[in-house]
This record gives sequence, structure tokens and C-alpha cells, in this order.
Amino acid sequence: MLEPILPFKAENTLDFYSEDIDFELENTADVDAWLKSIIKAENKDLDFISYIFCSDLYLLEINRNYLQKLDLTDTISFPYNDNPVEGDVFMSIERIKENAEEYKVSFTDELHRVLVHSTLHLLGYSDKDFDSKKAMTQKENHYLSQRSF
Repeated sequence: MLEPILPFKAENTLDFYSEDIDFELENTADVDAWLKSIIKAENKDLDFISYIFCSDLYLLEINRNYLQKLDLTDTISFPYNDNPVEGDVFMSIERIKENAEEYKVSFTDELHRVLVHSTLHLLGYSDKDFDSKKAMTQKENHYLSQRSF
């Protein structure tokens, strides 16, 4: 099992890091409050979540080493506990930029979609089959519509 990226965490925290790229999340306080409101709305308690922004290559290594997959992806979530929620989320900024262009949405909107998507995975949601993916997308859209920033 993958160990948490930082072994000691303060309770009820969301942390945002960049691993091998130069990226800083905008509106960190707003994003923090918004994601915490999602966790609360899903009737979960938060211990900690680390969101790690990285490159395609970095995330590909994680995908290969831990999931034995050779695909590029925008995010990988590692849940350690489901209530209170504990986990690490790795997100490829390169992949998010490319997806934003492909889907003709802003980078910020796509980044927020991936943040919600990853958080929902930590909350126990799956997208492995058509029905679960459809339900998860509906949740994503609902919570994206709740943003007030």
C-alpha cells in the first residue's frame, strides 16, 4: 500500500503541493472551502487530503508503479481511510490543460472538475462502469455548479 506523502497531518486539512512542476493553485482558500463543503455534503468527516500537482511523466510513473497501467491520465487518487477521509491525489497539470482544450472549457473549470472528481473517488465513488460513471459525472456537475468564486 502506498504510504501518505507526509506522515503527519493536521486534522481537517487540505494541502496543495507541486511535485516536479512549477504550479500554484489560484484561489486556494476558496477552493479549500468549496472542497470541504463537498465532503461535508457527502456526510463525511475530513482528516486530510494532499493534492499534488505534477507532470504527465510523473503521474505516468505512479500509474505504472502502483496500478500497473501504462496510460496517461489526469488524476490518480489514493484513499487511505474513507471516514474520516484521508488520501493523496496526484493530478497532471499537462493532461488537465490538454483536456481543457479538447473539451473547449477553461483551464480553471477543468482543474476544478478534476479536483471534484478526485475528491469523489476518495469519498468512495467509482467510475468503473457506465452507471457509476454517469452518477459520478452528475455529482461533479452538481458540485461545480455550487462554486461561488
